Amino acid sequence: MRVRQTKHFILLFSMGSQFDHLIVQQLAKLGVFAVVADPASVTADDVKKVAPAGIILSGGPVSVAYDEPPPFDNAIFDLGIPTLGVCLGFQMWAKHVGAEVSLQEKREFGVHTFHVKGDSPLFGDVAKETQVLESHGDAITDAPFEVLGSTDNAEIAAGHSKHLWGVQFHPEVTDTTEGAKMYENFIKICGITDRFPAHSVAQAKIDGLKKLVDGKKVLIALSGGSDSSVVAYLLRESGAKLKGVYIRGIDRPDDEAYVQKYFGGQDWIDVEIADATKEFLKALKGKMTMREKRIAMRGVYKEVLEEKIRDFGADFIAQGTLYTDVRESGHGHATGARVAEIKVHHNVKLGFSVPELSPLETEVKDSARSIGRDIGVPEDLLVRHPFPGPGLVVRIEGQVTTESLRVARAIDGIYIEELRAANLYQTVWQAGATLTHSQHTESKGDGAGLGHVVALWAVWSVNGFTARFAQLPYEFLEKVSRRITNEVREVAAVVYRISDKPPATIEFG
Repeated sequence: MRVRQTKHFILLFSMGSQFDHLIVQQLAKLGVFAVVADPASVTADDVKKVAPAGIILSGGPVSVAYDEPPPFDNAIFDLGIPTLGVCLGFQMWAKHVGAEVSLQEKREFGVHTFHVKGDSPLFGDVAKETQVLESHGDAITDAPFEVLGSTDNAEIAAGHSKHLWGVQFHPEVTDTTEGAKMYENFIKICGITDRFPAHSVAQAKIDGLKKLVDGKKVLIALSGGSDSSVVAYLLRESGAKLKGVYIRGIDRPDDEAYVQKYFGGQDWIDVEIADATKEFLKALKGKMTMREKRIAMRGVYKEVLEEKIRDFGADFIAQGTLYTDVRESGHGHATGARVAEIKVHHNVKLGFSVPELSPLETEVKDSARSIGRDIGVPEDLLVRHPFPGPGLVVRIEGQVTTESLRVARAIDGIYIEELRAANLYQTVWQAGATLTHSQHTESKGDGAGLGHVVALWAVWSVNGFTARFAQLPYEFLEKVSRRITNEVREVAAVVYRISDKPPATIEFG
């Protein structure tokens, strides 16, 4: 765990739950780093080699009672490592030690009251009756282990067998009112004393920046997202004179508003809005493939920042580049292994005229957010969905025009607005609306014609390297589709993408 400078970590087996990224975030808030493991490929021998302090098995969409068992090496349960099974994860180890798992007569979905039985370290300082979120249809019965709690419909809602702990509910969601305390208790059970030192990592980065830029001028590219915001806050403590540049032209409806709200009018940074709409459209004219458009966008992005470097007399330029960006662009650790170029990122290896500062290039999204929380970055910025540097360029198939940008902003605005209104925004890792090149016949009123097809998508992920499509409620998708086709004249039909990463990337290009 050299990147995060910690020896204690949790191995999280992602069994397919929509809440996996919330487990990682919850652990990060408590100062513990989670390594996400593939249950289909990681074996007991692998686990012994990496020696985690604890193991968590998340929930998932399959049933131990009647589906094919999830791919998992059950010998991991016998290693003696403290293990917490959540929902499906609990059912898996319960069956392994001899309990019965069967279809539940009264399924449990939504918030229920959990009744704690006895005194258990997992529920230390937790109220004897507390609210928890349930989402399962399987019951655990005939348990040869200690029962720690129940709900009205489940006699065994939590259990303990030696080093194995389990709950039928989801402590990682906010609807489980004392879930954070339960995870804290499990961390103590694991004997974790070396917490993920976000503070020491942040301070080390600040100290390093001070040596480089104290008293110097630093230009920073601001996007309104979490990564560049974290870099700005790191630089705030460095003694540098800061100027932030927000580039307008291929952005979402609310990106500029976030920059103005959180950075405009501050005494530690000056902010300039650079409108490069014409330059982007000129460079993108005739470019049809996503790769062509990404390369064209990079050129404008660099030109605008080089101009601002000269105007400001900057000694350095800073960006919110993550390790994910570096890796997907075909760069990364200097090993003998071939690294595939998955896509061309806008902020990698641009060759600016002044030295470049990328203090987050050793971090992924979750660890960057942890650093941000430690140094006081507003949570509203940290929880914003990732957004590609090329902006709406990669959410428009075919040529980018003034008209297609207008439509892309409209559909994105509706989709994100409805996600927030339905309290779904923070349950997914990223969501977007892509204006496809496909045409669909339409019948609106008494007329007929052709209109664009819009592809909505949303994913559950932890760090962006892999992702599962989010199973959003049908009623929600129906409402978004109706709004888009009613309010955006150019759209005739709306579809929803159900592909994972791999094989697909999260963005269309």
